Amino acid sequence: MKINFSNQRVLIDQPAIFLAGPTTRTGEITEWRLESIKILRKMNFSGVVYVPEYLDMKLIDDVGFIKQSEWEREAMENAEVILFWVPRNLDNLPGLTTNVEFGYWLHSGKVIYGRPKEAEKVKYLDWLYEKETNEKPFDDLEKMLKKIIKK
Repeated sequence: MKINFSNQRVLIDQPAIFLAGPTTRTGEITEWRLESIKILRKMNFSGVVYVPEYLDMKLIDDVGFIKQSEWEREAMENAEVILFWVPRNLDNLPGLTTNVEFGYWLHSGKVIYGRPKEAEKVKYLDWLYEKETNEKPFDDLEKMLKKIIKK
């Protein structure tokens, strides 16, 4: 498995999963993404995992924001699956950009969506995902990743 962070060149032409969802602003890699990587390693995933965070997690300025956004778009275009895991917490993981990205990519045929049961303010995402895909959102990250690997 190759981990591809957003301050690295996008790796293309390989099976890939993009880890979309809220990102912390603490200077550390977001916990749910670290857990996803751990689970994917355990399942022997051999593709690329796009992680839309800097390897060193320094805060980015306006120029960096544009580069980040362009990297994310390129990575999502190249991914076979865009995993949206939304452990929304309004205090530290609001996921405002996640809402826009979810709506934008939902009709791509690449989106798989889930959130923990305790996630805040996700009723609309749940409803829209069910309406557009006839699938229920996942509430278990490991089960969600297993489905992606089987796919």
